[in-house]
Amino acid sequence: MAGRERMASMDAAWLQMEEPANLMMITAVLWFDGAVDRERLRAVLQERLVERYPRFRQRVVPGPLGAPHWEDAPDFNLDEHLSTLRVPESAGRAGLEALVGDWMGVPLERSRPLWHFHRVRGAPGGDVLLARLHHCMADGIALARVLLSLTEPVDAAGTPERTVGPETWSVPSEDAQPPRARGWMRLARGARAALHKGAELVREPILAGDLMREGAKGAAALGKLLVLPADPRSPLRGPLGSRKLAAWSEPIALERVKAVGRNLGGTVNDVLLTVVTGALRRYLDTRDAPLEDVHALVPVNLRPLDAPVPRELGNRFGVVFLRLPVHLAEPRRRLREVAKRMEHLKRSPEAVVTSGLLELLGRTPAALERVVVDVMGTKASLVATNVPGPRQPVSLAGTRLEGLTFWVPQAGHVGLGVSLFSYAGQVTVGVASDASRVPDPGALVAAFQDELGALETVVP
Repeated sequence: MAGRERMASMDAAWLQMEEPANLMMITAVLWFDGAVDRERLRAVLQERLVERYPRFRQRVVPGPLGAPHWEDAPDFNLDEHLSTLRVPESAGRAGLEALVGDWMGVPLERSRPLWHFHRVRGAPGGDVLLARLHHCMADGIALARVLLSLTEPVDAAGTPERTVGPETWSVPSEDAQPPRARGWMRLARGARAALHKGAELVREPILAGDLMREGAKGAAALGKLLVLPADPRSPLRGPLGSRKLAAWSEPIALERVKAVGRNLGGTVNDVLLTVVTGALRRYLDTRDAPLEDVHALVPVNLRPLDAPVPRELGNRFGVVFLRLPVHLAEPRRRLREVAKRMEHLKRSPEAVVTSGLLELLGRTPAALERVVVDVMGTKASLVATNVPGPRQPVSLAGTRLEGLTFWVPQAGHVGLGVSLFSYAGQVTVGVASDASRVPDPGALVAAFQDELGALETVVP
């Protein structure tokens, strides 16, 4: 059938992983300085999403033996994927966060292409765009780049500099994807090259650097993952429900984070993860929970960041288990330990191993996949992501973007996601949680702010 193709096995893994209480959906919240014109926004989505990336006009259908396929949606209508919501102005930030949390628990319509944009009116300061996209379409870093390809740079006066998608956000071409035969070594080299380009933040929490030096290391990494003990019992872990919650910070000056790194020694990423660790420690202490180390599932980009996102999108990433030193009370020791553990993981093949595991799971029956994913999920208490945005201000559909936050799904019945998103010299921390696990995500956001403030006062 024309316009039909089999879904890649790793993409299928994310489709099969979905359950009512654990949706495999990537969520982004973008807020603007003023109103966003619906017709201008619609035109941008038509040109830069629908016409550029086939997945945005394709639906998922079962194929032979139940294997999922992509198929052109015969009745595709962009207006079914762009709606307008309203929040009372009196609701403020809390009302907006409640709305976002509510939609995090609503699955995407399976009979249509698996994405939806909501333009939210009435939010403080200006309109908000809530984007929901299924993980089977692409991984978080790829979809972040796709969303940023909708934007345009703004000049000093705050007006758009051009009216077409800027090349700086990697407009794709059909032949941009490296041939599969070049394998993971090519991907690792591309990621390592991107790391040395001086990004404000590490392009992902960890990039695939020297991941495949020796095959024996890969085997050792797999063995380590299999015997990794479950995370300690805590309020962060347990059964999930259908109610989801969201909260995020006001943008934080990236210079504050850099200053802590200069003062105490450590990269921007080390400092941010140390602040996350300290915030978790503060939060667990308020819940009278044991202050024991917990693991964060950290996505690792395996796609060359100096190459355009391919038209077919797809998932090209692995994960590593980063043990956060929650047990350490002294902030400087926590920072040193985070830096040490990060350095160890950067040299580990763990990300490539988990990527291969995800690809393998995509070929197994859904029930078996859920068992494996659930077992792996017991070994972590949260998902932590760090997604980079533009260094300079941008606009979308003619309206200046003020900030954004971004979450990937918490697979394996993990009930907490912490995201760090940098944009125009600022970083926003976002918390997404299952209400059964973290009923007050705003408390974690506040703890992050308090922990950063405390680190700023530490004498080297």
